[in-house]
Amino acid sequence: MKAIAVGADDAAVHLKGVIAQYLKHRGIPVHDYGIFDDETVLYPDIALAVAQAVAEGKHVKGSLLCGTGIGVSITANKVPGICAAVCHDLYSTERPRMSNDCQIMAFGSQVVGEELAKSLVDVWLKSEFQVGRSTPKVERIKEIEQSLSRTKQLGSARPR
Repeated sequence: MKAIAVGADDAAVHLKGVIAQYLKHRGIPVHDYGIFDDETVLYPDIALAVAQAVAEGKHVKGSLLCGTGIGVSITANKVPGICAAVCHDLYSTERPRMSNDCQIMAFGSQVVGEELAKSLVDVWLKSEFQVGRSTPKVERIKEIEQSLSRTKQLGSARPR
């Protein structure tokens, strides 16, 4: 089994440690992209590192944490091929996996406590994409992403 990628900023370093230990206790390998103490870091840098590693296939899934989960989710979603979702309850954790084939869960240490975070991780790991009604929607999202990537590449090649 490939390791689960985890990463957090200074607002969520403690909760990230709790989640990493919880995963390891369950026999799930973890690759921790930081941070590891009270150092200050810009959460986009951590989110980018985790999202790129997942996009490159180094990890099948990832978990990102910041104060609310919103900033790391926004950043991760900028990486081509990545779908990240903010997860703060059991339903909002299950649906992104089942309906949207999201690879990265994001949540906030100022919103989610330790025990709920463990429950969210359990739901995330158990949930898998359900081929069916949502499949055309997920495929359309990928088409839009590819189309916009090509447009951006063409636009950046033009002289200004």
